[in-house]
Amino acid sequence: MISAEDLIALVRNYNPKTNADRLARAYEFGEKMHEGQFRHSGEPYFSHPVAVAAILTEQRLDDATIITALLHDTIEDTKANYGQVAEMFGDEVAMLVDGVTKLTNLQLSSRETKQAENFRKLFMAMSKDLRVILVKLADRLHNMRTIKAMRPEKQVTKARETMDIYAPLAGRMGMQWMREELEDLAFRVLNPEGRQSIIRRFITLQRETGDVIHRITGDMRRELEKAGIEAEVFGRAKKPYSIWRKMQEKDQGFSRLSDIYGFRIITHSEEDCYRTLGAIHQRWRAVPGRFKDYISQPKSNGYRSIHTTVSGRDGKRVEVQIRTRQMHDVAETGVAAHWSYRDGVRSHNPFAVDPAKWIAGLTEQFDNEEDHEDFLEAVKLEMYSDQVFCFTPKGDVVKLPRGATPIDFAYAIHTRIGHACVGAKVDGIRVPLWTRLKNGQSVDIITADGQTPQVTWLEIAVTGKARTSIRRALREVDRERFIKLGQELARAAFEHVGRKATDKALDTAARNLRLKNREELLARLGSAELTAHDVIEAIYPELAKDDGEAVPMRRAVIGLEPGQSFERATCCQPLPGERIVGITYRGKGVVVHAIDCERLSDYENQPERWVDLHWHSGRHQAVYGATLDMTIGNDAGVLGRICTLIGEKKANISNLEFVDRKPDFYRLLIDVELRDIEQLHSLMLSLEAESDVAAVERYRIKAETVAAAG
Repeated sequence: MISAEDLIALVRNYNPKTNADRLARAYEFGEKMHEGQFRHSGEPYFSHPVAVAAILTEQRLDDATIITALLHDTIEDTKANYGQVAEMFGDEVAMLVDGVTKLTNLQLSSRETKQAENFRKLFMAMSKDLRVILVKLADRLHNMRTIKAMRPEKQVTKARETMDIYAPLAGRMGMQWMREELEDLAFRVLNPEGRQSIIRRFITLQRETGDVIHRITGDMRRELEKAGIEAEVFGRAKKPYSIWRKMQEKDQGFSRLSDIYGFRIITHSEEDCYRTLGAIHQRWRAVPGRFKDYISQPKSNGYRSIHTTVSGRDGKRVEVQIRTRQMHDVAETGVAAHWSYRDGVRSHNPFAVDPAKWIAGLTEQFDNEEDHEDFLEAVKLEMYSDQVFCFTPKGDVVKLPRGATPIDFAYAIHTRIGHACVGAKVDGIRVPLWTRLKNGQSVDIITADGQTPQVTWLEIAVTGKARTSIRRALREVDRERFIKLGQELARAAFEHVGRKATDKALDTAARNLRLKNREELLARLGSAELTAHDVIEAIYPELAKDDGEAVPMRRAVIGLEPGQSFERATCCQPLPGERIVGITYRGKGVVVHAIDCERLSDYENQPERWVDLHWHSGRHQAVYGATLDMTIGNDAGVLGRICTLIGEKKANISNLEFVDRKPDFYRLLIDVELRDIEQLHSLMLSLEAESDVAAVERYRIKAETVAAAG
């Protein structure tokens, strides 16, 4: 355990004017309060608060935060109380300690409605003083570093909570180093085999190629010297979890993954950052689409840096970050830079954001949320997403989370623009509303009088603001229609489990789901904010687990008019479990499309033909066709093994067509009959794991192909 003298010395390193006596008194008080208490590892309990304080000294934080770290468990776990702490160390410290205590008692990993309520409390605590979260994050970091002393099941719970909540929160606050360490520590618990596999591959790679980092760092320094630029160059291998995530996202093995090394160049001025970029690009080939300029377009947490990826030695890609020293300080400590010290004085970093403004900007759109679930969803979307920067036709910048669509862009400008949106142009070209926006694109929203939000927009929108605005508008404009559709969904779901959707049953379900009344429940069911399974589970949990008889195909789709027939679109082959929409055809009934089908862009200007549809929530018959596009090795017995595996997954092969034959591989289209989208995913995962399967994906006919065929 670090002694009081050593801890004070750590603070003095960056703040010689620290109140050493006050720190010593806090250390002594904490040690006394925790006397006789021990951790799972057998160490004195007070070693934990001291370690948390030491972590915060690495971020060069003020005395009040360090003292809070030393005392953060006293009010909760000892006989000390708020008044005692306030009397000895002041109201500021007492309020911070009390805030950390309240956060510790929140069950953020709960799967119930309580999680949403507690997230709101978390943000209320953050808005009062962000240092509460800084202490809590350091507390979690030390607990994760010492997690081996906990019971295995407790380790998994804490690791999952860390991965889902605390690591993304640290990243959003700009403390990337802490996010990476928290993720890696959680990864060590949740997937030890995967982590060890990556470490073993790293060792093998180093044995084969030598010290790549040292060589590339030397090359970069020489190029900067030639250009007359003074700068520091650092290199490192990326963390195992970061590499694992890239492997999952890109669906690539370790050997095919290129950018596993990262390099950082710290310059003296902003001008030198751009000169450095020029020198790097002149020496190495830049990788298209991998350049981001966060200096001219900083992130909301103050982060500034230039990111580029280049092809280094042996064609290996390396990521390079270029920034000044002040930018680096903010990049390392994020929002915490507001309280940090450098060379004995409170840091006045021009790039550090005001924490109060940051948290206000993050939460202002949620102040009027009607319920906790909306708040939880919106906050998670906003807090845990990377950003893209797009431009209005006038050149104004709009910041959006990655994956955002023109719908999100429209609502980011103004709710009125969002409601009236009928289309969009990206870089001058008309695009569907579900198009994912990319950095640097110019977006022009097309509006029309009389347009109102569509229920399908909920599946397209990504931002909390857009989804909340759409929901509110739909509730007001289409409430009666949604209640009617909700009644039909509830009736079908209850009949499927042998019950009736009586007013009393629906009232009970609404009460258990914490909704105002059954009309609110039905409206949410009809607008796809609730599923029929949620309603059944609220009052008949034992029946919700029992699928009962399979839903016949004639009753599979809900939302059709009496006597109206339907057929599945051949272009996208929608499966039960996917979000769907219907397009009406005269004399043909309704054709059901998946919500992301490219063909839907043909009907964008014909909203009167769109029908809100849902799949029945029960278990479906295995009669729905889907096509797999597979590439397999041309070897004896391979096709037989693939067909056997498909049969083992309870899927029936209805057709098989070879589209390409080569000496070493075959490409073929296999039609299979399935129950739902979940069975398709399970089947594809099993096929991907087969060593003789080079590639497998769901085959869908492109829009232009359909048009040509029609």
